[in-house]
Amino acid sequence: MIDNGTERKGGLKLAVFASGSGSDLQSIINAVERGDLHLEISLLVCNNPDAFALERARTHGIPSVLIDHRGRSRDEFEQEIRSELEKRHIDLIALAGFMRILTPDFVGRWRGKMVNIHPALLPSFPGVHAHRDAIAYGVKVSGLTIHFVDEGVDHGPIICQKSVEVHDGDTEETLGERVLEQEHIWYPKVLQWIVEGRVRLEGRKVKIETD
Repeated sequence: MIDNGTERKGGLKLAVFASGSGSDLQSIINAVERGDLHLEISLLVCNNPDAFALERARTHGIPSVLIDHRGRSRDEFEQEIRSELEKRHIDLIALAGFMRILTPDFVGRWRGKMVNIHPALLPSFPGVHAHRDAIAYGVKVSGLTIHFVDEGVDHGPIICQKSVEVHDGDTEETLGERVLEQEHIWYPKVLQWIVEGRVRLEGRKVKIETD
């Protein structure tokens, strides 16, 4: 876990990993600019040259690095990421639509310091087709999960979950839009809880200190 007692002056340094549009990145940027999230977005790590997340980072003056996973081994890919994280003294990683599975070695080095957001109520509907799977199963409630990353896919200790009603006639797109609205609210809030030292990891359980 992050020891807030040893933070450098200026607060925690966050790296966001994204592969697509970067709307969750934008919600984090907006929260920082509003003064609701007290950390420094020090780096965007992206593996897709066509990702709009890169443009979002440029617009807001956030350093970004494009590390294409194609044509290199997983070890080479992750070693380049490690070098960038070390160079910028990163404290915390937020995965925000990063479409690569990280190795157990990488995850182990960042245990308790790397979080992910998933558009379903885990452990139900892990993977990349969460909305499709939820609708096909016929659930009445879906939602989002924010969790620490471990060696499993969409498996780590859960920090926060929020429910979203599934409507009759929902498509992947309509359900996804409503879940995304909640992601944009709750991902920055959970990151702020971490900044404030309110999040404690105890085995597979996460305790949140309330005011």
